[in-house]
Amino acid sequence: MRERTYLLVTLLLGITFFSCTKSDPDTSTDPANLSVTVATDSNDVYKITVTAHADNTIEYRLHIDESATAALTNTSGTFEYGFTEQGDHKVEVRAYGTSGKYIKEIRTVTIGSNEVPLENGYFTPMTYAGMQLVWNDEFDASTINADYWSFETGAGGWGNNELQYYKKENAWTEGGTLIIEARKENAQSSAYTSARMVTRNKKTFQYGRVDIRALLPEGQGIWPALWMLGNNISSVGWPKCGEIDIMEMIGGNGRENTVYSTLHWDDNGHVQAGGSLKLPTGTFSNKYHVFSMIWDATTMKFMVDDQQSYIINITPAHMSEFHQQCFFIFNIAVGGNWPGYPNSTTRFPQQMKVDYIRVFQN
Repeated sequence: MRERTYLLVTLLLGITFFSCTKSDPDTSTDPANLSVTVATDSNDVYKITVTAHADNTIEYRLHIDESATAALTNTSGTFEYGFTEQGDHKVEVRAYGTSGKYIKEIRTVTIGSNEVPLENGYFTPMTYAGMQLVWNDEFDASTINADYWSFETGAGGWGNNELQYYKKENAWTEGGTLIIEARKENAQSSAYTSARMVTRNKKTFQYGRVDIRALLPEGQGIWPALWMLGNNISSVGWPKCGEIDIMEMIGGNGRENTVYSTLHWDDNGHVQAGGSLKLPTGTFSNKYHVFSMIWDATTMKFMVDDQQSYIINITPAHMSEFHQQCFFIFNIAVGGNWPGYPNSTTRFPQQMKVDYIRVFQN
């Protein structure tokens, strides 16, 4: 049985009679003595269970946020409801009697994010034998370091029929982490916003070990990525610049337990190769994981929490894209050809939190 934590709720309105018919002097068929409890699911902070009981009642209706239309109706008085947005929400239960009258209770419940402590999850060291730390960002400053990062903004699908509008305001530092947030809000002609950060022309690297510790978002149509492109993209285009996807995750349909590492390059047309890693239990939104790449003149190896997920030989001549300077990209896309699109189960806002990025070289 899943543990439930009962919420502190505010009783906004006591038991009140409402009639759908003319007044009836015989009150024996009127509902009476309505009691309501609201509980959250400890495994899903967006989900509540409402339990109601009243005498002389033949039907219960659950209304959310003052909607005139019932979200759920039954005769048992027990409801399970999943919210899609954080914040304060009104939960109204109506109990109907055979007389046509109903009584109701309204409660306010606060739906919050499932906060994961920074110390939960996997860590990698600050030093490796035979290697030197050449660049890192621990995101401890009060603002994002403009000497390292720039923002790419706008919409247009970004080549994948994505739905978001990227803007700078959707990324910030807080509590020693970088936060990138995808929101359901209108911007220009887009219904969603997010952020896309790059180190292009600021911090570029060829070869080395990369460690990125991050907590991933979740939800249908949510597509976080930690990746790299060749710094020559403006002159040669994609895929001739090469693309290194250190980590991608596509949300929804139980897919949040799997991440992908993929290479894209040109060999008389677009070519790609890659692998994946699936967690034995839980999802990548439950705790922090470290997504790593070890890259030298012969091989690229990808790891999750130091467990190899994919390795590839990059010595063939047609893979020259992976022997040049590349820059980092952090983003959350919303929708697209691969993940599909958000639906009624997708909750907003969604956040990717990055604890650190570290680059080591020989």
